[in-house]
Amino acid sequence: MSKDVSVPLAEDSGAELGAKVVQLRRSNPSIAPPALPPVTDRECSILDEKSFRRMIAVERKRTERSRQPFLLLLLDAGSCLPSDTSGRVLGQVLSALSLATRETDVTGWYKTHSVVGVMFTEISIDERGSILSTVMSRVSETLRNNLTLQNFSQVGISLHVFPEEWKQDATQGNPTFYPDLLHRNEAQSAARVIKRLMDIVGSASALLFLSPIFLLVALLVKLSSEGPIFFKQERLGQFGKTFTFLKFRSMYANNDHKIHQNFIKRVIKGEHDGRAEGGGKAVFKMTNDPRITRIGRFIRRTSLDELPQFINVLMGEMSLVGPRPPIAYECEEYDIWHRRRVLEVKPGITGLWQVKGRSRVRFDDMVRLDLQYARTWSLWLDVQIILQTPRALFSDDAF
Repeated sequence: MSKDVSVPLAEDSGAELGAKVVQLRRSNPSIAPPALPPVTDRECSILDEKSFRRMIAVERKRTERSRQPFLLLLLDAGSCLPSDTSGRVLGQVLSALSLATRETDVTGWYKTHSVVGVMFTEISIDERGSILSTVMSRVSETLRNNLTLQNFSQVGISLHVFPEEWKQDATQGNPTFYPDLLHRNEAQSAARVIKRLMDIVGSASALLFLSPIFLLVALLVKLSSEGPIFFKQERLGQFGKTFTFLKFRSMYANNDHKIHQNFIKRVIKGEHDGRAEGGGKAVFKMTNDPRITRIGRFIRRTSLDELPQFINVLMGEMSLVGPRPPIAYECEEYDIWHRRRVLEVKPGITGLWQVKGRSRVRFDDMVRLDLQYARTWSLWLDVQIILQTPRALFSDDAF
């Protein structure tokens, strides 16, 4: 009798969107699987899709506070189910899965009668690698012993660990952990279409009617210092998808970004007290940035440097209203709950932060405003924020 082929180990990293499926194969099809109860006898032991997805969202939020990771295992048997009219294959899969999990593990349908999931909560950070290997080996071995070659080859397993490891070169969120956000977006699909139409009409109109100002600022930037007219920078959109962020250049060319990187690190960690010169109101941005030109200070204070972002909106990379898009090195310093400002909604030109204090607001409070916007979003809220933005730009808080 030939030996079984070894099963590859796969872990889904935070930089990858969706599941990375591991196809499992058995080398000896001559051994028939033992008789197992049909799927109808096993379904009572697992949660329905709605309840299981709700559990994932609850566990994710709990982890944001406790920082104790959890593992989500997804087993996709969908490709072998169309021919499984009796439910026998699915029953075998569920029975095998029950043999490979503990009573304390939460099992449920991630996708009804297609993808079943198991949550292993409160896993050790230091032992994460060995736990992944153990879980994969246990589940794959049990499936090999209970399925035929044909069915076994059509089953896929993926492992997902939350929180994901966000690094400067890999700062994408995994949508698998956010079924509540996907459900919310589906429920608001009609309103989201209208929001996108508002973005297209609004950005196109702004580029057309503000074109004289656009050209004037471009000329001033070009004449004030050497370098390109536009400042281009890689920023993170929703779920960490990168895009080229546009602004009018307000700084001298070839400057050292470490100045900002070190400052924003202190702001995010709450180490900057916001103390302003002359005893004025607290300001949580750089007030004496040596990289900024004279014209740059003016267009920054009036937000004229933001005009090219209407191009980002027109291209669908940003929205008129939403959180400001962060730089990758900023996200690397984020606490787990901070990341939701990147994951929950598309970034925008203006938002609640801009109309409720702007640079006078601490970083944690800014994140709370972004999350409040995502949680209470409506078309009317967007309209209100857009109407309040001009007044906010010229207020004392718009430093």
